[in-house]
Amino acid sequence: MKNIIFLIDAQKGASGGGKVIYQYSNYINSLKRYSSSIVHVKKKKIGKILNSLNKKFSGSLKKIKYSGWNFKDLTVKKNYSFSWFNIKVKVKNDLVFDKQKDFVILPEMFAHFAAEFFIKEKIPYAIFVQNGYSIFPTNNAAKLNLAYKKCKFILSYSKDIKECVSLAYPKEKKKIIDVKYSIDFKKFRKTKKKNLITYMPRKLKRHSELVISFLKNYLPKKWKIKPLINLSEKEVYKNLAESKIFLAFSELEGLPLPPVEAAISGNKVIGYTGEGGKEYWKKPIFTEVKSSEIKNFCKLILSNLKLENFLKKSSSQRKKLSNMFSPKEEHNAITKFLKKI
Repeated sequence: MKNIIFLIDAQKGASGGGKVIYQYSNYINSLKRYSSSIVHVKKKKIGKILNSLNKKFSGSLKKIKYSGWNFKDLTVKKNYSFSWFNIKVKVKNDLVFDKQKDFVILPEMFAHFAAEFFIKEKIPYAIFVQNGYSIFPTNNAAKLNLAYKKCKFILSYSKDIKECVSLAYPKEKKKIIDVKYSIDFKKFRKTKKKNLITYMPRKLKRHSELVISFLKNYLPKKWKIKPLINLSEKEVYKNLAESKIFLAFSELEGLPLPPVEAAISGNKVIGYTGEGGKEYWKKPIFTEVKSSEIKNFCKLILSNLKLENFLKKSSSQRKKLSNMFSPKEEHNAITKFLKKI
């Protein structure tokens, strides 16, 4: 039996990337001849202190050469699970691997760990790139180049990610394997829409603060604005089901998840594509705002408040999105990948 192990940061808050990895691991465990577990890692306290000093004195101390986490700084956060995401997975509570049975999947933010540990110990691994703009987690180019050179595969779920990886590591682009992520649209309960605008301020907090501040003077009293912060998946889906408009403050991202969830739940989505979102950012559901066009962002929101027969007009597109991000597509892609290991 082949054991697929995912390495992931023990994150404190909601994470689309973490959610995808949980879904992958859970599905792999349902298959014959495969098992999967997740190692949640965190930085040791001494590592955090040294990293802070690194940032503070990087301009004056010549001895400090590299940025980013080091494998030796890691420790395992035992029995960790995402409290905001209701799915059970197998958890591995150590960093001991069997090179005969285990296949490790590193997120792009941990890719350089391969040079420090996995290559040396001859443990087979792949790099799962969920954001093409996060493929330089350290300025130690030698470690990153070696990590991508020695990896078995590079997983990607968007055209934008593939382009970023191919640009950064052209010699390794043949290793790229297409995978998918899914959204279970059945989780969105049908409910009456309210005059509600929702948004997630986590990524571009300053942008969202400005847009909301400017908007308040002109938004009709019957409309409400609600930030979605520190909510469980169930609570997020409930609010998206009730809202009519979702504001996307996507930063540079591989294939942003919240705008798709908002779209499938019947929202008009206005905002930034995050570059990767251009893959699905089409009318009538999606309206793009160029980055930093704060005033235009506000105007576009106000001009879309009526939304007459929007659910009917967007039904065909929502169905296409549901098919594009279906569990079936995700599972087929995972199965094809596993056969290559």
